[in-house]
Amino acid sequence: MDLNLAVLIDGDNIPSSYVKEMMEEIAKYGNPTIKRIYGDWTNPKLSKWKKILLENAITPIQQYGYTRGKNATDSAMIIDAMDILYSEKVDGFCLVSSDSDFTRLATRLREAGMKVYGIGEKKTPDPFIVACDKFIYLEILKYEAEEEESETTDDKPKTKISVDKITQKQIRLIASTISDLADDDGWAFLGDVGSLLQKKQPNFDARNYGFQKLTPLIKSIKKFEIEQRETSKGRSKLIYVRNKR
Repeated sequence: MDLNLAVLIDGDNIPSSYVKEMMEEIAKYGNPTIKRIYGDWTNPKLSKWKKILLENAITPIQQYGYTRGKNATDSAMIIDAMDILYSEKVDGFCLVSSDSDFTRLATRLREAGMKVYGIGEKKTPDPFIVACDKFIYLEILKYEAEEEESETTDDKPKTKISVDKITQKQIRLIASTISDLADDDGWAFLGDVGSLLQKKQPNFDARNYGFQKLTPLIKSIKKFEIEQRETSKGRSKLIYVRNKR
């Protein structure tokens, strides 16, 4: 069953150019029943958002900057989030910002049993990332979209966002997660491995390293073995992984 999600966007903090890919990504996790964006709409900096809001049925929430240097948008978004939480109309939240000011909000929502997805740029501070159940980088969504576009047209993408190279630290994280779940022969079900990786590191995503899914990422690393097993009914195959001995 799809989760009903409240999508709350920090308009002062997120470029409008990401909105198409962002909304497509959110649809993978649930039904965005509430979509709001916060900012001072008298500010010319937000003018690019205006047409996009209509196209994506996102409700703009006006928030004047009362004091120079203070971000009133954050406060309005946090108050709205708590109102939505107590209304009991949603099962989870998508907090779209690269601002660590939402760390406590994400923590509080999870304490209340909400699923919390964070979406922001790679500059997002770690405290906000780890406060979410899952964190997705906007640059990766844009990179993915441009890769698909380049496959269907002869033109090269206008911008190229480089994917990260997987580090020894990430490889050790995968290896320890496999060990945590392994049976007596060292094999672990890859679906469980992916879920535990997400809990340990909310921004772990195979797409960050240039792979669509976890399976090809694991296959690319020489330290792991992969085995496909048929289910008892033989209709599908399950993928198991273990650390090479």
